[in-house]
Amino acid sequence: RGIAQLVEQWSPKPRAEGSSPSAPAKQKEGRIATLFLLKLNDIYANRYRTIEKEGYLVGQSEKDVKLGRFLSLVLRHQPDAAGISLDEHGWADVAALLKGVCRTGRQIDMEDLERIVRENNKQRYSFNEDHTKIRANQGHSLQVDVQLREAKPPQYLYHGTAERFLPEIQARGIMKMNRQHVHLSGDFQTALAVGKRHGKPAVLKVDAGAMAQNGMVFYHSENGVWLCDYVAPAYFSSMEMD
Repeated sequence: RGIAQLVEQWSPKPRAEGSSPSAPAKQKEGRIATLFLLKLNDIYANRYRTIEKEGYLVGQSEKDVKLGRFLSLVLRHQPDAAGISLDEHGWADVAALLKGVCRTGRQIDMEDLERIVRENNKQRYSFNEDHTKIRANQGHSLQVDVQLREAKPPQYLYHGTAERFLPEIQARGIMKMNRQHVHLSGDFQTALAVGKRHGKPAVLKVDAGAMAQNGMVFYHSENGVWLCDYVAPAYFSSMEMD
């Protein structure tokens, strides 16, 4: 709707047949065209910035973004929203999932599902070898065993959050809350992007090497997220933000 209004508002008015525009008129039309393109760019930039912030590839259709959000709900938190169940390792039957999603009034087929899994820039989901099952790689509030592999972490990991949560985190530590694990990033920029999803961002630098030396077990998920049970205040510090 916004684009249609811009086209109507900024399109040059028709001239009488056979007439030619004056130089000032040409300049004005050129300025109008430039302003229109800049405004159009702003509209799409803002839309895609929001989409990318939530973990979807820039340029994904609105349908795929909405379906991706619903799949996240079903495969991580509430499978009965699509009338399905997950097994003990978090796997859902793909045929049942597709039918269940369609029963909610949403339209999805195997091609849609494979595209959403492929284009999610956080690689939240995985198929089994023959694509008959699908699961979320991590982030469940349900008790499932996604068969994470134990791994030795790098010396430092990072945790993105919102600045408003810092006082509680500094007092109590980084807790998993309603998830199965604390989520940590391998680099500052990824953690910063996570923090921005929650408001004004803050990034904590975690001494994962020291934690591992003191017995904390770390896991590395298929999509590159580092996981552990808890990070005590003694093991992290708040980073300076520009």
